[in-house]
Amino acid sequence: MSNLNSDVLYLIFEEIQDDKNTLYSCLLVNKPWCETTVPILWKNPWKNLKEKNEKLLSKVIISHLSNVSRNKIREYKLLTNFYKKLSFNYIRYCRHLNLDIVQRIIINNNDIYEKDKNLNVQNEVLNLLINENMKYTHLYIYQNFDSQIHLTHEAKRCFSEIEFLSCSTGIKDNIISILTETCKSIKKLELFIKLVDNNYGIVKFIEAQTKLFDVGLIRTFYYDGTFYEILENSLIKHASTIQYFKITRRPSTNILSSFINLKELELTCAAQCVASLNYLENLSFPFLQVLKSNNIPIEALTSLIMNTKGFLVEIKLDYIRNDRHDEISNKKLIQVIYQNCPNIKYLKLIISNCGILEFETLLISCKYLKVLYLIIDDNQFDWNKLFEILSKSSSTSLFKFKLYSDSLPKLESFKLFFDNWKGRHPMFLQIFSDPVSIDSRMIERYKEEGIIKKFDCMHWRRKRNEGFDWT
Repeated sequence: MSNLNSDVLYLIFEEIQDDKNTLYSCLLVNKPWCETTVPILWKNPWKNLKEKNEKLLSKVIISHLSNVSRNKIREYKLLTNFYKKLSFNYIRYCRHLNLDIVQRIIINNNDIYEKDKNLNVQNEVLNLLINENMKYTHLYIYQNFDSQIHLTHEAKRCFSEIEFLSCSTGIKDNIISILTETCKSIKKLELFIKLVDNNYGIVKFIEAQTKLFDVGLIRTFYYDGTFYEILENSLIKHASTIQYFKITRRPSTNILSSFINLKELELTCAAQCVASLNYLENLSFPFLQVLKSNNIPIEALTSLIMNTKGFLVEIKLDYIRNDRHDEISNKKLIQVIYQNCPNIKYLKLIISNCGILEFETLLISCKYLKVLYLIIDDNQFDWNKLFEILSKSSSTSLFKFKLYSDSLPKLESFKLFFDNWKGRHPMFLQIFSDPVSIDSRMIERYKEEGIIKKFDCMHWRRKRNEGFDWT
């Protein structure tokens, strides 16, 4: 395999681009593997950048500067002990540009305290990153970036192929002007709505787009209502092409009902807004495939799912407002899922004892379910009954489970589950709970018997999506 053609290697490594540890090991195999891996690793060097690595990244960036730029900033002593010739021109592999991180690492990691000197260094770095030899597909600009980017031929060329933009609605005039003139083919737009100082130029930018199909609107409880309404109306003009939409507060217009071709919808609501969510009960998305929600009332979720046309394959209900999360509404939600979602593959659901029998019907009806994530909302939950149902009624395609609970099941309940699972596909099981200790010898024994493929147990305060890969 070490002698594979570089094009074939690149295609293989692209498939594992999110598995950094494996890619790092590929660097050490031989020169062709290293040369193929480096461009993939450097496509987005800003992603998940840890603070301890920022200083190293800043040095690598500065080491790419030309001799002219080096001489300009030599007085700031940034090149001390780091005058090494690099093996690759790493910067030219970047396809993602995060201007806020660029600004932050220059300020935080180079011991420059005078604003003018900071700007001088930053300008040299920006000239390195924004020139005719660079082509970006993803651009990130949040509220902290305050430098000027001039409307040069190099800037236009750099940003001409941008497909993804994540920015604050307080974006600077000079930057949004460049993007409006240069970027006409944005596919995915992520906007962070500010309370004040919103730039109405973002509206013109949205109206100039021709391929917009994925939009996220993230805002706090307080916001400029007039600006927000104008912003939504500019997005409604793209209603026929938008297929993926995320919103974190109630909209000011009928924007949701205009998205007739929506395939993915993500809804989040603050506690202060829950009473105003009745409008969700009348919405219909006939082509919806993915529904994600957080803090949405159970009645609204039930209506949303009921008004789909059987295409839902993924439902993630992270937290459900429990104002009326009683036995009847809990059962009805589960019923609506198995009656309207025969093709569902991924399900994240809150469950309690009152809905466990309906849940068994869901398992029997939804034969394509592959991943099940259950949030246990019952202090006296019947774990034995759940494990019995899972081992008896799960389809052959379902063997990946995540369980979130304030407390762990008893050891005997686990043994019951594992023993009844014999003869089936080895399970993947991840548990979020407190405490997180469990008999590791028992887990290893069931692994040896081929009942467990992978097991993980972590504290419930950690991110619920952490852990092994489900795909």
